[in-house]
Amino acid sequence: MAKLLKTVRNCSFICRLRGLIPEVLVNYIYHFPQALLAISYYGYPAKDLKVIGVTGTDGKTTTATLIYEILKKAGLKTALISTVSAKIGSKDLPTGLHVTSPHPWELQRLLKLIRDKGFKYLVLETTSHGLEQFRLLGANFYIGLITNVTHEHLDYHKTFKNYLKAKAKLFKKTKFSVLNQDDSSFAPLKKVASGKIISYGLKSGDYHLKNFAFKTRLLGEYNLYNCLAAISVAKTLGIKNEVIRQVIADFKGMIGRMEEIKTNKGFRVFVDFAHTPNGLKNALKTLKSLKPEHLMAVFGAAGLRDRTKRPLMGQVACQLADKVILTAEDPRTEAVNQIIKAIASGCKSQDKIIKEPDRQKAINLALKMAQKGDIVGIFGKGHEQSLCFGTQEYPWSDQEAVKKALKKK
Repeated sequence: MAKLLKTVRNCSFICRLRGLIPEVLVNYIYHFPQALLAISYYGYPAKDLKVIGVTGTDGKTTTATLIYEILKKAGLKTALISTVSAKIGSKDLPTGLHVTSPHPWELQRLLKLIRDKGFKYLVLETTSHGLEQFRLLGANFYIGLITNVTHEHLDYHKTFKNYLKAKAKLFKKTKFSVLNQDDSSFAPLKKVASGKIISYGLKSGDYHLKNFAFKTRLLGEYNLYNCLAAISVAKTLGIKNEVIRQVIADFKGMIGRMEEIKTNKGFRVFVDFAHTPNGLKNALKTLKSLKPEHLMAVFGAAGLRDRTKRPLMGQVACQLADKVILTAEDPRTEAVNQIIKAIASGCKSQDKIIKEPDRQKAINLALKMAQKGDIVGIFGKGHEQSLCFGTQEYPWSDQEAVKKALKKK
């Protein structure tokens, strides 16, 4: 790992040249024609599907998967394309190393495969980049759903207003728009959303905890929102209450989403994908609610991505955790220690922070320090199977790293 930390510092000529071209121009002269060609080549397969688009800053994958499981249980022939994988019948296809919305050619290929196999419904995880770059053109969304909109991707969108506008594109032509009444995005999205608006929230909205009670194994208040979002879609499609409740009660969660790695050491370890200030806050609050003796957080921030969120994540971590170990998380061509320094700058209690740029060593250290009754949360990678140093992807798994560390302890 030490050798990997010697990252490539200088961007190539092509990379620098690309940075001079306005993003909107790239979208229209490159991404848009690519999308049109892909739709034409594969024969616009989405026209024969009812596509449910799930967007938001946090909670997309869990919500999309819950919807998929409910529809499948109800007997609706349904496929899923998420950050984790594409589920098409018995096939579970990986969607890439750091992929969210697929490239237009890959998406249209998958849509054709889904249609040709007789599926009628598709749950599609939908990102702001995918919407802005026309990657999702021709998806023919029937229902659009949003989980929340918080600080993220400002390296690309520049302002929060632009980020919200990108998300809003999902709701321009949908028959139904499912919105989170408790989120700040509700009012602006309600103004632009097409079709029938369906709302959800903890205490109010069309679906809330009082008018649709349910039981779930998923931890945290944020997962109550994810469940309510899935319920809203299922009810819109006329699925029976008992089917919805059964699936939610049985749903065990997903790889890398508040996933507990079992130990026999007297402390608990969780791996979670939280990589935004809001996601990290929700994850740490959830772990804190389990009343650990001490709560430790291990995380970093991605290189060449939204730099403004780094101190915010440091601030959140130091407010909620007893010890914070900062490490590598896909630094790419940025210096790992500079990223760590930026995260640490948001923390008022510097004595809480330990800096260990080697991710395996950071996890080893956290588990070495952990005592009976403690909880260790490892954030930022979740389900992902690689770490990016320089321009190279290297095999990586937080789950495997935890198992290695446990053997050492």
